[in-house]
Amino acid sequence: MGVFVNLCLAQEPEADQLLSENPLALLIGMVLDQQIPLEVAFAGPKKIADRMGSFDAGEIIDYDPDKFAALCSERPAIHRFPGSMAKRIQALAQMIVDRYDGDAAGLWTAGDPDGKELLRRLKGLPGFGDQKAQIFLALLGKQYGVTPTGWRAAAGEFGKSGTHISVADIVDAQSLGKVRSHKKQMKAAAKAAK
Repeated sequence: MGVFVNLCLAQEPEADQLLSENPLALLIGMVLDQQIPLEVAFAGPKKIADRMGSFDAGEIIDYDPDKFAALCSERPAIHRFPGSMAKRIQALAQMIVDRYDGDAAGLWTAGDPDGKELLRRLKGLPGFGDQKAQIFLALLGKQYGVTPTGWRAAAGEFGKSGTHISVADIVDAQSLGKVRSHKKQMKAAAKAAK
């Protein structure tokens, strides 16, 4: 990758090291980041790697689906819904193998995409809706050294500098607290609007 990255998303040194060094792990952490605390989500790839003894898209798709679901369900499970997440992870790994020869970084390197194209690619991944794709694009730009032309605009509000509104802005425990506080305020505002 050429850029030294030191992510602090799982708030656990070994899990964060895997996220920092392995683009597939980072993608899978993002897939898991829903309906559970984000530290648990981003620690998930390390649990999978420890249980498999490796972490590679080809090996993930070669795993028997039932056995992979069981591996994801082992306590502590990787997610509240380990079975459905196991399917989603295998579908994501299959796409990475089919489109990028198993190299997740190909998402942002193959064909030298601009921000808009990278956002389109991310939206096409299993488990990535509009908002999650924008947040991941912002994370790549702000912390992973992936800054294609127009990435901030494509990432929308999540691409703005100086914010504490998503995973893209978490660099330590303090910024995690600020993002959590923002999310609580947004939920309260949404509830009040109903």
